[in-house]
Amino acid sequence: MAKNNMLAMVLAGGRGSRLKDLTNKVAKPAVAFGGKYKIIDFPLSNCANSGIDIVGVLTQYESILLNSYAGAGRIWGLDSKDSGVFILPPREKADSGLNVYRGTADAISQNIDFIDSYEPEYLLILSGDHIYKMNYDKMLDDHIANKADATIAVIEVPKKEASRFGIMNTANDGRIIEFEEKPAHPKSNLASMGIYIFSWKQLRKMLVADMNSKTSNHDFGKDIIPTMLNDGKALYAYKFKGYWKDVGTIDSLWEANMDLLEEGSELNLGDNSWKIYTEDATELPQFIGEDAEVKCAYITQGVQVHGKVEHSVLFTSSIVGAGAKVKDSVLMTGAVVGEGAKVTRALVADGVKIGDGAVVGSAKSDNILLVAHDIEEGGKYYG
Repeated sequence: MAKNNMLAMVLAGGRGSRLKDLTNKVAKPAVAFGGKYKIIDFPLSNCANSGIDIVGVLTQYESILLNSYAGAGRIWGLDSKDSGVFILPPREKADSGLNVYRGTADAISQNIDFIDSYEPEYLLILSGDHIYKMNYDKMLDDHIANKADATIAVIEVPKKEASRFGIMNTANDGRIIEFEEKPAHPKSNLASMGIYIFSWKQLRKMLVADMNSKTSNHDFGKDIIPTMLNDGKALYAYKFKGYWKDVGTIDSLWEANMDLLEEGSELNLGDNSWKIYTEDATELPQFIGEDAEVKCAYITQGVQVHGKVEHSVLFTSSIVGAGAKVKDSVLMTGAVVGEGAKVTRALVADGVKIGDGAVVGSAKSDNILLVAHDIEEGGKYYG
C-alpha cells in the first residue's frame, strides 16, 4: 500500500462520444496519443511515480482493449505481490438489463467491498481521460496538513473558458466555500480537474447514504461535493501548476498532440524524472527518405517519410508517400498518406489510407477534421 495508506480508483468508463469515430470500438482512455501512448498511460504512470501500489480501473463502454491493456499492470511496474492494477466493471443492472455505473459516485459505491479489502485511510479518485503529469503524493501532503475531509485538484483556466468547467470558489486559505457546475457567470477561474482525495471513512458513509437516495444523480460533482459543503465538511483546493488537458473533443486531442511540438513544453514525454510508461512497440526505427522534408515534427518508431511533413505528429507505423504534404496534422497508428496527397489541419485515425493525389482538410478550417475512413485516389474531403 502507498504512503499513508492511499488507494487509487481511476474512472475509465466514459463513452467519449465527442471523440466520434475514435471511440466507436475502444474506450476513450484507450485512445492513442503522442505517437505511441494511450491516454490511460498518464494517470497510471502518475500513480506509479507517486508510489501508489494498488489501482482500481473502473471500466464500462467498449472496454475489451482497455481491460487487456491495463489489467496486467506490468507496463507501470504495478504487477508485484504487493501491487496491482485491477479491472472493475459495473455489477448492478439498469432498467435495460445491462450492468452499468449510474454516475461517478455510483462507480465507487459499487466497489466499496474492493476498497474495504485494502483498508485505506485515503482514497484517490482520478479521471482516466486527461493528459497531464502530477505527483499525487504532494497533494496528499496538503490534504493531511489541512486536516481535510476532501481535497480537490484545481487548475487556473482562462476566464472566458471557465463556464465549461466545474468551478471552485475558495477562501484565502484555500478552503472551498462554493462549487458551481459549469456556471454561466463564474466567480473564479479555478476549474476542477476531476482529481479528488477523500478521507475514506468519511466518504464511505456518504456513499452508503447516496446509494439509498432515490433523488440522487450518484455523481461527485452534482451530489457528493455539494452535500459535503452543505454539511460543513472541510474541503480544500489543491492548486496544480503544470500541463493538463481534457482531451474530450477532436480539437482538444489534436491540440494536446500539437503541444508536444512546442519548445519548452511542460508536456515533455522524454523527461526521465517523471516518466510516462507505455507498452513497448516492436517496430523498426523511423525512416526519413532522401527526398523527404521534415520541419517541426514529432515522429515515432516505424514511421516512413518520403514527402514533406511540417508541424505534425506521426504515430507508430504511419507513412507519408513521395510528393505528399502533411501540415498541422496528426497521423495516428498505421495511417497512410499516398503519393502526392495533401493533408492539412486534420487528425487521421488508425489505419486510414488517403489515396494518391487526394486533398484532405483545409488551412482555413475553424475546426480540426477527423478522417476516420479511407479516401480514394484524387478524392477531396473537407468534412
